[in-house]
Amino acid sequence: MKFSDISGYESLKAQLIQSVISDQIAHAQLFLGPEGGPNLALALAFSTYINCLNRTPEDSCGECDACRKNAKLVHPDVHFAFPVSATKKIKAKDVISVKFLSEWRNFVIQDPYNNAGGWNNYFGGENKQLNISRQESREIIKNLSLKPFEGLYKIMIIWLPEYMHPAGANALLKILEEPPRNTLFLLVSNDETKLLSTILSRTQIVHIRPFSDEEIKALLINQHFIEEDKAGQIAHLVDGNINEALRLAREVEDDSHKMFRDWMRLCYVGDLMELTKWTEKFNSMSKVAQQTLFHYGLSMMREALIVNSNELELSRLMGEELEFVKNFSKILSLESIEKISDILNEAFYHIERNAHSKILFLSVSLKIFEIFKKLRMLSKA
Repeated sequence: MKFSDISGYESLKAQLIQSVISDQIAHAQLFLGPEGGPNLALALAFSTYINCLNRTPEDSCGECDACRKNAKLVHPDVHFAFPVSATKKIKAKDVISVKFLSEWRNFVIQDPYNNAGGWNNYFGGENKQLNISRQESREIIKNLSLKPFEGLYKIMIIWLPEYMHPAGANALLKILEEPPRNTLFLLVSNDETKLLSTILSRTQIVHIRPFSDEEIKALLINQHFIEEDKAGQIAHLVDGNINEALRLAREVEDDSHKMFRDWMRLCYVGDLMELTKWTEKFNSMSKVAQQTLFHYGLSMMREALIVNSNELELSRLMGEELEFVKNFSKILSLESIEKISDILNEAFYHIERNAHSKILFLSVSLKIFEIFKKLRMLSKA
């Protein structure tokens, strides 16, 4: 991983790069920040930069032999320790990181922002208690006893040291304080309160803030191919937690078109009993899905305005959506499009501020029903 793969954090990246250029790398560093942030990603990018053969003042080259190996997490001088548990295939006495290294590499390469729960599910831990054992500490000391094979430094990345058994943590205190020559420790933690004070006192803490809304949005768009509007909505809700953002993205209703189409038909015919039932359906949706429905409705109103203005070449719709808007716009006036747009926009605002979703949805439905009712009366006059 390169620094450029991580959205934002330019000041912190520059600080880490400068420590390498000036040859002032602290031998034990704690990358500390909330869950769902770039703690591990930054540690991996830092590790890559340290042993890059052709690094620049801005980033690692990404092309040299060391960078290619680091991208696959197979560099012989970069070691990993992380919490694990027994599985159906691996007995408790054999539970150390190296037994899970293949799964770990795939897990991190797929998503370097994931969390302990995601890792537990990935390797098949069956929700057993995760742990970094004392035996793991012995493995760490053994792995670091030799000189670097290829790089300038041997690097030990310990992910979530808060899961370290106290005896294991104590066993590392001496090597943390006085590591072998050209040996670095990069600890990656989400919760300093669960770390031994003796560990904290032996590390230089790198404080990592949560992602900003714009950084979350950029990650969703560029790395997970989520459309810009939806990415912006999700980013605003998750307080910088990319894991929560991805969870919400998966929960969002995929078929907003079908739901909006059927909803408008119920409003048009004035089926109040069915609309009342739909309030329950709307209430059961996630907050992001509710916002997405209103946002989709606003986009349909814009498209209806385009059709009503005889500017069809400006429409971005195709297929069923385009046919729906063509038919829908036949019953709408320019004034009614503006009124429905205002209603949906106001609803989006109130959902964002935690309005009672059932009451809000029914109120919106009744307002739109009244608009359609007036339109029908005018058409008969």
